[in-house]
Order: sequence, then C-alpha cells, then structure tokens
Amino acid sequence: MEHDGDNVVLCGANSYEQKFYFNQQFSSLPESIKQELKVMCVLYTEDVGGILTLEYTEDGTLEFKVTAEESDYLFDEIGSVLKIKQYRSEKRELLENMEMYYRVFCLGEELEDGAVDK
Repeated sequence: MEHDGDNVVLCGANSYEQKFYFNQQFSSLPESIKQELKVMCVLYTEDVGGILTLEYTEDGTLEFKVTAEESDYLFDEIGSVLKIKQYRSEKRELLENMEMYYRVFCLGEELEDGAVDK
C-alpha cells in the first residue's frame, strides 16, 4: 500500500478491516504528528465509512483519496465531502507542513526564503 500509481501513500484507514496504515518511509516524523494523522484518518472512517488514504502526488501535494466498496450502502458520500472540507480547514497547518516536509526531504526541493518564518 506504499505506492498508488505515481502517488506515495502517507497513511490511511480502512473501515472494512478496522485498520490504520502508516508508511514506514515516514517513520522519522514526530510521534505527535503520526498520532494526529491517525486520529484524523480513523475518525473519518468511523464517521463516514469506506477507506481514506492521504497520498502525495508527484509534485508533493497531499491529497485525500476516498474509496468505498460498491456494496457499501452505508457509505456517506456527502458526509465524506464535508468531512474532508472540515479537515482541510481545521488541519490546514498540519497538511501544509506535511507537504513542505515531503517536498524538502523526499523530493529534495530547497526551502523558499521565509517559508519557515511564520
């Protein structure tokens, strides 16, 4: 589950297997960040159902990827859209920091002047 096409999976949760996955390629992240990502993914699947993965695209953008089994009539599509919108707002700083981390440490990009000074 580490790569999905050209995307690199950071983490994900599966409501069908009631499991959380964290890509060990990112094991150097602080434990508090790993826990925040876990809580976010697990709460999403408990509220909405289906499978949620956070994946990096080739350019380092972090995307929410949602899938649900066709037979899952309990999956809440509208709730899914609303929950992701909520996370993008409430967790904006975390998500932006995760993108910066990936771009610098995995893609080897240089930090822009002032990008760290907030």
